[in-house]
Amino acid sequence: MSDLFNGAIMTIFAREILEGTVIIGQYRTVLLRSDDWQDPDRQKAGLRAITTSALLAALVAIIVTACVAIPLAVMSKELDETAAIIIEGVSKVVAAICILQLSLKIPKFLGVYASAKDVDGVTIGLSLKSIRFNVAWNIWREVAECGVFLIPFFLGTGAKAIPVSALVGIVIALIIGLGLYVANNRMQSKGFLSFFMSGLTLFLSVGLFVGGMHEFEENFPNGESKSVYEIQNEFWSNKKLPMAILKPFGYSYHRSLLQILCFWLWLLLGCTLHFLKYRATQLLVAAEAAQFSAGEKAVETETVEEGQKGEITSSEGELQESPLEYKA
Repeated sequence: MSDLFNGAIMTIFAREILEGTVIIGQYRTVLLRSDDWQDPDRQKAGLRAITTSALLAALVAIIVTACVAIPLAVMSKELDETAAIIIEGVSKVVAAICILQLSLKIPKFLGVYASAKDVDGVTIGLSLKSIRFNVAWNIWREVAECGVFLIPFFLGTGAKAIPVSALVGIVIALIIGLGLYVANNRMQSKGFLSFFMSGLTLFLSVGLFVGGMHEFEENFPNGESKSVYEIQNEFWSNKKLPMAILKPFGYSYHRSLLQILCFWLWLLLGCTLHFLKYRATQLLVAAEAAQFSAGEKAVETETVEEGQKGEITSSEGELQESPLEYKA
């Protein structure tokens, strides 16, 4: 059985597939809960775009991985490790930026943050184009990373352990991802839902950014930066379950100085941007409330003036009628 099952392969699939399921779940939740997507036809189109983009991206990633792995296996060569690490680092940093943008946009889509408006006053929200790009890019990246991690097993003797190990990892990821998705959709308060989803995607972005910078760090001419701490107990290792599930959200049992700096700086950046969005929303709400109050006062003033004019007109009419009554 040990030849048919490999814990490392299972962990790889559980970790990467979980990231993909979280991203897909977040986009689906936004479409289902946002007021801008309650039109049945538009909502169906959005959900279909998520599914189609994810499937096509996964298929392309599998084809690309096969095109790389098969020639390497035939020529009995290994993928250049430095090139693979740099590619993975770039993809993670780009994904971190995209996920941070999603974290900032989720409260806007749910109506918690004020929506940006163009010159015509039309609300700028989530578009089908942005859905397709972000879902496709992230799913392609996750599946491609699985493929890159599996190349050594394809070239070695562990290939026969891939099917069972991958299946177990995928099942674990889907159970956790589905649980998060159901929890999101059962939350009644949009404010709490927005806070939970934004926080989850923010930490996912932090994990991707730290991971991407660590990939670059491994190729530094002088090696990695100074190691700050390392937990010796294997239970806490982010390379094994259960703690590997937390790795996409920034967890690591080992931290270098660069990793710590990147973690807190990126988290601080995300929190600052959220605060600025929240502050801008509060100012906009206050301005709209003041404008509404001023409008109500203007209406009341006009009503009073019209009432006074009516009383004056009535008084003038009575004065004109009184001489006639006296003569009679």
